[in-house]
Amino acid sequence: MILSKQIAPYVVYEDDTIQHALQKINKNTRRQVYCVSESGILKGIVTDGDFRRWILSVEDIDLRQPVQLISNKKFVSAKATDNHRHIDHLLSRKITSVPVVDDAGHLTAIAWREEPTLRIGDTEIGETKPAFIIAEIGNNHNGSLDLAKKLIDEAAKSGADCAKFQLRDMESVYASAGAAKSEDLGTEYTLDLLRRFQLSVDEMFEALDYTHSRGMIPLCTAWDPNSLDRLDRYGLEGFKIASADLTNHSLIEAATQTGKPLLLSTGMSFEHEIQESVGLLKERGASFALLQCNSTYPTPMRDINLAYMDRLKDISHGPVGYSGHERGYEVCLAAIARGAKIIEKHFTLDRGMEGNDHRVSLLPQEFASMVRAIRNVEDAIGSGADRTMGQGERLNREVLAKSLVAARDIKKGERLAAEMIGIQSPGRGLQPSRMKDLVGVVACRDIAAGEIFFESDIKGESAKPRAYNFDRPWGIPVRYHDVAELTRGVPLDFVEIHFSYRDLDLTVSDYFKEPLDIGLVVHSPELFAGDHVMDLSSDDEEYRKRSIAELQRVIDRTRELTPFFTKTSRPAIIINAGGFTNDRFLAEDKRRVLYERVALALDELDEDGVEVIAQTMPPFPWHFGGQRYHNLFMDPAEIARFCAKHNRRICYDVSHSKLACNHFNWSLQNFTEQVGRYTAHLHIVDARGEHEEGLQIGDGEMDFQSLGEDLRKWAPNVSFIPEIWQGHKNGGEGFWIALDRLETFFAPKSARS
Repeated sequence: MILSKQIAPYVVYEDDTIQHALQKINKNTRRQVYCVSESGILKGIVTDGDFRRWILSVEDIDLRQPVQLISNKKFVSAKATDNHRHIDHLLSRKITSVPVVDDAGHLTAIAWREEPTLRIGDTEIGETKPAFIIAEIGNNHNGSLDLAKKLIDEAAKSGADCAKFQLRDMESVYASAGAAKSEDLGTEYTLDLLRRFQLSVDEMFEALDYTHSRGMIPLCTAWDPNSLDRLDRYGLEGFKIASADLTNHSLIEAATQTGKPLLLSTGMSFEHEIQESVGLLKERGASFALLQCNSTYPTPMRDINLAYMDRLKDISHGPVGYSGHERGYEVCLAAIARGAKIIEKHFTLDRGMEGNDHRVSLLPQEFASMVRAIRNVEDAIGSGADRTMGQGERLNREVLAKSLVAARDIKKGERLAAEMIGIQSPGRGLQPSRMKDLVGVVACRDIAAGEIFFESDIKGESAKPRAYNFDRPWGIPVRYHDVAELTRGVPLDFVEIHFSYRDLDLTVSDYFKEPLDIGLVVHSPELFAGDHVMDLSSDDEEYRKRSIAELQRVIDRTRELTPFFTKTSRPAIIINAGGFTNDRFLAEDKRRVLYERVALALDELDEDGVEVIAQTMPPFPWHFGGQRYHNLFMDPAEIARFCAKHNRRICYDVSHSKLACNHFNWSLQNFTEQVGRYTAHLHIVDARGEHEEGLQIGDGEMDFQSLGEDLRKWAPNVSFIPEIWQGHKNGGEGFWIALDRLETFFAPKSARS
């Protein structure tokens, strides 16, 4: 059992709306909230199951109604005066939480069935969460509040989740001055440093406030009951217990009485002492995590014993972490790979400053490198779920893998035999392992020698184009060589021609003889000869000028194409404007500079007869040089500011932007609202997670019903294509499937009603 007084994430007022309650239920991950009166008296409980039952019981679903209408008034509760064993007995497989109330009925705490998670403020620490990274400032401020604030600033820039300090009441912790005279030289030196390098209580509180203002969680090691009480009354959201106090059961018991989560280092302790302290923590219903630690400064590598984290997990049945005092941060990466969910490292601006901790501390740049490396290792560990392919592998599979192909001309109606099937690259069709599924099938079409077999050749049918009914102009993406094939007999409104840089050297008249009665959109290449990836924001002036020159070539070629598309007089040209970095995202002030460079580059172009529109981007674009980090045209507020300031419009790629929303925890609906008015063109396609884009409609996690409604509201009549990855294969089958599915969500109002 965990008895927590951190109840704010789980509380709603009985007059709050059902929608507000649902938002809290979704955010707190416990799938429930408690309804209280304005004075805090417990009135009921609402779970996601209560919500589903309410939906099924009413015809008119109005989420603006007060949540008290759906709250369950029959619930199990406990008194604050009940002993912990009684409360623990109330919990079961069915009852996962018990509210604890005082004599007046006020909600004071919540008892949870023990789970391997820890929550500090709004941050949850557990197996499926990123590691919680602590910059241990400790006493490295050397008694200066100004230096403490500089350390906090640098910790925030370095990517720390938390900045931690230490607070001691020197008079109650250490022996009197007279007794101290008998101490050895090491103790005398340490006590002298501590006395000189303490922040006052008020200065400590100011430092903690400043930490919070910089977007980090402030924590502090309480070395004594007086310090613990002061920090608790201040409102600290959790506490650290130092290795030196792991056997100090009176301090640990006092910390458990706060009802707040505890982090405990296990340095200079025997296992039986760790087990005794864990027994006390569990008996008191504390939420806690143990940190593997060796309290030598610096710790020799041979003494770290990182494998003991596994034993700590067995003892605590909760998340574990690592608090390191060795030089460097390699061990922290190994700890992450072994399952550490908390990393604590000392932090300094100068290892040459006076004090023991400075020598084993990381400098800001080193700490930032550690954070990036930790996040990379976490990405590499993955989830252990089924094997999937990322975009890079899909690209390479297309090029390097092989497909089943026709070994000779095959007539419709012939039964396929093994000798009629060959294996050749590229890997765009059925993989060679599907040979057994293909042999014996009757050909459903004429197949020329060398032509690739697809899934539809096994099923006996493929999706075909038809007259679709949409609430906006629609088209498909094409290349020069397949315009005729993919548009023949298809009543589309326009095509979006995707250029490669080699296409810019082709003669337009070789592919277009007569005007087509459709419109035109152009997608500029991103990659040009010599591995040049377009970047209009580059700080390398020569590189930037080449990007501008290449884009001007695209514009010139588009002007040559325009007369062949009678429904368009000023075609849009979609670009990836650049702004990528190799190893991290850029801060907002640096992004502003890049946006201005893009604007200046666009101003240098001759855009007569065309409109250049930047595409919204995913957080981790895959260029032909590998995965990078994107910085521009991801944040909806920044996109809106750019468009308003420079009178520009965009191509809203909903797949890219869904990935950005997933990564940055934004709302796609809010994203659409902010960029809708500036949207000139749409790419509509599914997405999943933070990396999987270009998925077939329905294969990802996009809510197309809501998207359709939002686009009708904020981007009405804006043209779109279904930009399905490899949708052009097998006569455009992927596009026709997508359009079939999208028609449900993007039909005109008359068809939907």
